[in-house]
Amino acid sequence: MKLFEPYTQRSQTLRNRIVVSPMCQYSAQDGVPNAWHMVHLGSRAVGGAGAVIAEATAISPQGRISGHDTGIWNDVQLEAWRPIAAFLAEHGAVPGVQLAHAGRKASARRPWEGGGSLPLDQGAWQTVAPSAIAFDQDWQVPQALDIDGIRKLIADFRAAAVRARAAGFKLIELHGAHGYLLHQFMSPLSNRRTDEYGGSFENRTRLLREVIAAVREVWPDSLPLWLRISATDWSDHGWNIDDSVRLANQLPRLGVDLVDVSSGGLVPHVKIPLGPGYQVPFAARIRQEAAIATGAVGLITEPAQADGIIAGGAADLVLIARASLRDPYFPRRAAQELGATITPPVQYQRAW
Repeated sequence: MKLFEPYTQRSQTLRNRIVVSPMCQYSAQDGVPNAWHMVHLGSRAVGGAGAVIAEATAISPQGRISGHDTGIWNDVQLEAWRPIAAFLAEHGAVPGVQLAHAGRKASARRPWEGGGSLPLDQGAWQTVAPSAIAFDQDWQVPQALDIDGIRKLIADFRAAAVRARAAGFKLIELHGAHGYLLHQFMSPLSNRRTDEYGGSFENRTRLLREVIAAVREVWPDSLPLWLRISATDWSDHGWNIDDSVRLANQLPRLGVDLVDVSSGGLVPHVKIPLGPGYQVPFAARIRQEAAIATGAVGLITEPAQADGIIAGGAADLVLIARASLRDPYFPRRAAQELGATITPPVQYQRAW
């Protein structure tokens, strides 16, 4: 039962190898988390996960996916996050937050409102990207970031990390996946720049490296820093698994402790071979060839499947997303099925 072995990075020990993946709730006002976020995230800490990562949290108003995303660009948001992070820690989960900027996929409707780019008369704001290329038809054409814009972006990530620490988070994950801004810079499908941030692999990954460096300057050495990437764009001439391995080999010396390996999201209308654990081989290859810890995510739905991923050496952790939405107590159910012991909160012990 490798799934229930503790796992330590820097000063933080996860009580097991199950992590609740960051999942957008689109339920904040002015970027401020509320009672929904406390209950949503807190129930999953009570549910037994080793770490719980708060959703893609915008580093600036412009970086929100929707107008209802959580943020961490001001102190009002910081103070609202503080009791949530404390509750997660109090109930045994390492509290984490994913720092994000949506780039050209910002200024969108919420999924249950149809998704897609917001119309101007519904509160749309100007989006930015490495190049002025829209995500899809009927999406806003973004403004290409100039050098001053890039410098501000890096500063915003740095400031967000300072606030994350002050709020009590013990883990930061940078969002470099799913077609959001850092991923947009990395992929030649969305980055057509001709300056030092475009063209070659080193130039396209320059912004990511600079963001990591800025965050590590203010994020304590005692605390882990993770990076989520899309291992492939699932599209010809895009970012691919070879690029991901090459990038992953650079990450340890930059201070990144784990690569959370997802895929896709950069371009629409691609064919993805969905199936149980379909992204696990990407995590396995990066772990084997880059000598960095990995997290596996994507259609991991059953306890035995999750345990097999860890036991087989494909990844160090599993990140549970939709399975956790269906069952906040997935880790407790997994422990029961696998014959592991997991201590319930004292308030619940009479049920065990």
